[in-house]
Amino acid sequence: MAAVLIVLSLAYAFINGLNDSPSIVAPVVSTHALRPRQALLVAAAAQACGPLLIGTAVARTVATRVVDAERLIPESILAALSAALLWATLTSFTGIPSSSSHALIGGLAGAALATAGPGAIVLPGLARVTVALLVAPPLGLAIGFLAVRLTLRLARQARPAFNNHLRRWQQLTMVALGVSHGASDPPKAMGVLTLGLLVIGAQHGTGVPVWVVAACLGSFCLGTSIGGWRQMRTLSARVYHLRPVHGFGALVAGWLVVLTAALVGGPISTTQVMASAILGAGAAERLNKVRWLILRDMLTAWLLTIPATVLLSFAVFRLLMLARRW
Repeated sequence: MAAVLIVLSLAYAFINGLNDSPSIVAPVVSTHALRPRQALLVAAAAQACGPLLIGTAVARTVATRVVDAERLIPESILAALSAALLWATLTSFTGIPSSSSHALIGGLAGAALATAGPGAIVLPGLARVTVALLVAPPLGLAIGFLAVRLTLRLARQARPAFNNHLRRWQQLTMVALGVSHGASDPPKAMGVLTLGLLVIGAQHGTGVPVWVVAACLGSFCLGTSIGGWRQMRTLSARVYHLRPVHGFGALVAGWLVVLTAALVGGPISTTQVMASAILGAGAAERLNKVRWLILRDMLTAWLLTIPATVLLSFAVFRLLMLARRW
């Protein structure tokens, strides 16, 4: 059971990195600040530094503040991870920006409900997570809008060569965002693996073991280095045709929101934040040039994620219990 739990957790970390990496590198790739493969490798290296420099507060949130470990059984964690993986795989193939955070939270909630009813859910912690998930995208949009407006005002007399400076600043902000992302998204896998170890009795105490940090971080960075090309095209071209000023503003917005969430331990969707930041950056110059219908498609996918993963997790748990009886 422990081996299956570890494999599923690492698979979730890998898929998470695969799906989230386009949102980080899309601005620098679209504005030709870095080549795609180069951008993915730089992002992966930056993410590897995240837990060391910022910490793993998000892991503690996932492990202790969403569901009650004492009321769960090993099949509960397996069902939650399976549901998150199934949903992430589906959205990865369709090329729609998705939320691994929503998928994991929905999976945990569905498994907890199937195992012990509503009492297995830690409502204050779930409320905190929900607030973080809901507030982060609007913040990304607002900060992206303001960052581009401020940059355009300060550089209104600048020559076209100023774009070269913006491309270099994009590289720096992408690295900063990558570090923050490494402290925000890999800890979700660390947290659910730690929760699983607590449930099966393989660990005492809620601290995240060093080997869990290393394994999940390595799997996540491997997924990032491969990247999801369909999502990258959606974010870098179909949402808004980015220029260096927009890429810089979007990266600044993403970095500030993701860093704040990582520090306070709030699991958020980096894909949602960056998609919103790109929309805000584009809207700061021309509202009518932003392809707002893409936002509608994203919102549809995001609103479906939690209900879908709750149902998936519930169903997987029932199947696991039937298999156990056989």
